[in-house]
Amino acid sequence: MPTDYIAYWLNGMKEAGWSSAVNLGSTAFKLVLVIVMAVVLGCERARNRHAAGLRTFIVLSIGSMFAGVADLFFINNLGVGFSFLSAAVVIGISIITANTIVYSSKNQIMGLTTSFGVWTMSIIAALVGLGLYSAALLGFAALMVGLLAFSKLEYYITARSNHFEIHLELKTRSSLQEFITAAREFGLKIDNLEVNPAYANSGLSVYTVRFTVVDKALRKKSHNDIIEALSVLDCVYHIESLG
Repeated sequence: MPTDYIAYWLNGMKEAGWSSAVNLGSTAFKLVLVIVMAVVLGCERARNRHAAGLRTFIVLSIGSMFAGVADLFFINNLGVGFSFLSAAVVIGISIITANTIVYSSKNQIMGLTTSFGVWTMSIIAALVGLGLYSAALLGFAALMVGLLAFSKLEYYITARSNHFEIHLELKTRSSLQEFITAAREFGLKIDNLEVNPAYANSGLSVYTVRFTVVDKALRKKSHNDIIEALSVLDCVYHIESLG
């Protein structure tokens, strides 16, 4: 009866045997479940034009899920005491995703959130394969909340911080001292200033600069307002916010 299956679902489907059985029905259910989760997560990443998109999340989720199914079979039928295939898949994915974290031409770290998202999704898919549905669904819900809801909170906090970072292109290398003096007079403290090596042979004088707003009146201004005011300096060729 349909009501019986709903009851089984609410109780982790233990009565129905779906959590521990390895058969065509349970495997198909797990496959559909991880594909749905991968599609939701992959669409969110693809919409924001991240490196790992829809197909990447679907493929890795399917692989992790079948690793969990195989581990479940070995545990039930061969007496294996731990999920070695799932562990190997998660470790392998962590190594692969670590290599996708790169620095952009503006010295920003790129791909960090997506890499951790891929790694986390592989664990969630493995949990589905092992029949740990409640843990998998709870983990997936937490992952989506972290990516969607907390991104807005992060932006809200960052926009009101007294610290911000810029990508700075000066017209000449000798203009650096002029810019530093103007920034200090403006009410900014330079916490860090690095030459951007990506533009070493471009003829441009390019830097990554981190500021702290020390002037109390200036703290009421947005970062964009401060950057716009700095952009009118004669020595500045181009300036933009990082992050």
